[in-house]
Amino acid sequence: MRRLPLSGVTVVTVEQAVAAPYATRQLADLGARVIKVERPGEGDFARRYDTTVHGTSSYFVWINRSKESLTLDLKEPRGLEILHELLADADVFVQNLAPGAAGRLGLGADDLAGRHPRLIPCAISGWGTTGPWADRKAYDLLVQCQTGLVSLTGTPGETARTGISVADIAAGMYAYSGVLTALYTRATTGEVHPVEVSLFEALAEWMGQPAYYTRYGGAQPPRLGTQHATIAPYGTFRAADGRDVLFSIQNEREWAALCREFLGRPELTDDPRFATSSDRVAHRDDLNAVVAERCARDDAEELLKDLEAIGIACAGVNDVAAFLDHPVLAARGRWREIGVPGGTAEALLPPADLAGLPARMDPVPAVGEHTETILRALGRTPGDIEALRADGVI
Repeated sequence: MRRLPLSGVTVVTVEQAVAAPYATRQLADLGARVIKVERPGEGDFARRYDTTVHGTSSYFVWINRSKESLTLDLKEPRGLEILHELLADADVFVQNLAPGAAGRLGLGADDLAGRHPRLIPCAISGWGTTGPWADRKAYDLLVQCQTGLVSLTGTPGETARTGISVADIAAGMYAYSGVLTALYTRATTGEVHPVEVSLFEALAEWMGQPAYYTRYGGAQPPRLGTQHATIAPYGTFRAADGRDVLFSIQNEREWAALCREFLGRPELTDDPRFATSSDRVAHRDDLNAVVAERCARDDAEELLKDLEAIGIACAGVNDVAAFLDHPVLAARGRWREIGVPGGTAEALLPPADLAGLPARMDPVPAVGEHTETILRALGRTPGDIEALRADGVI
């Protein structure tokens, strides 16, 4: 098997929940050795968010494959010393501990710089390690609310949480890219730059378009369900068989084709209500009524065929079960079987393919599965390990 890009890189991570584990799983995907430090006994609390995958949570299985699990009580001096032994030979240290905890344990960036000068620390927090909210806890929906995302999501009458943990995912993605950048910088210049990412600032970046729209447009984009604040027609329309069909018009060429070939109303291109994209948005209700009447005449499959024939991107609306059976995933061979505690599970390959390099899809570890192996490599004897276990250090 060919050497993966991050083979030889060691990442030690004191992590829980979603953001940090998502970042480190992506480093593991590229070949890094990732040692996940968990609480003795219970481990990462995300293991118990649900029990759907052979007793382990769907969250944990998604973002913790290809890692080694080591249990340590970091409040116990012997546990903290073992962590520092690992950090002495590590390249990256990731943590998303509760506010202030890293500092109390001597694991802040400044503390680590003195003891482990080559180590790249990465801190993931809710609101940043400085500033007026540095001591506040955070979770995904809090951040969705504080960035204004929830005010954009849902229908005119009701807000809604985004259905996946977007703040955690955003933070994990930026931590991952930040660590890669820091590794590259260290390799090319010798300089070490600590990485810091907050859930709030990560999702704030994703709020860029509505932020500009609101600041310079005088009002925020309206909340419109599947419809779009600045494009019309755009959204789902009900077919004769009761199924929904989604499509949108992206330019004037598509608008003319829709009027002529799909709606059978070529005169609409000269209607002043629909002359430009902004006009169509301003008269959305009138336009949607015309489109809805046309869609109600045919079943969904016929509508999709007609739209595709004139070059308009369109699709049905899948539930998760339909997504799992999607023909694109099957035809492109995107599923792999991985080991999980208690069995096996189907997992998607990482989305970025590197031509000629294999995907790393190693098992999801049980709590403390690699503790003894790691400690023996650090020189601990069986007696030492038994004493640590008896004292609750591991």
